[in-house]
Amino acid sequence: MHTHRVTVLAVQAAGLARFDPDAGAPWQPRALYLATHPHSAVPALREVVGERETAYSVPDEQVTATVDVGPWLERKIAAVLAHRSEVERGAVPGLLARLSRPEWKRVMGTEWFIRHGFATTAPARTELTV
Repeated sequence: MHTHRVTVLAVQAAGLARFDPDAGAPWQPRALYLATHPHSAVPALREVVGERETAYSVPDEQVTATVDVGPWLERKIAAVLAHRSEVERGAVPGLLARLSRPEWKRVMGTEWFIRHGFATTAPARTELTV
């Protein structure tokens, strides 16, 4: 959550001409996609990481982009496991480290996002294929 807040503020500040005049012309993207979990994904997550770690989710209809990251799952696993101190202390990466590959695919093979628009148009639901 805190990362989302900081990122949104940074993107908003990038569009302010007077914020840092020496940085060049202000620029602001039309949208920013923030990672989330839909309510429908929570039961599978809770089976793996427990009740305390999956409290934050959003109604499924708020998810505006879904990405199948299955083709990159091995890279994603390696990135999560690279957080050695988190794995060793039993934080979420440590819980995930104990998963079998089929469990990884079920729990981590999809990523969901909410479009945070800076333009005035409403977002459409998007299925992204990479």
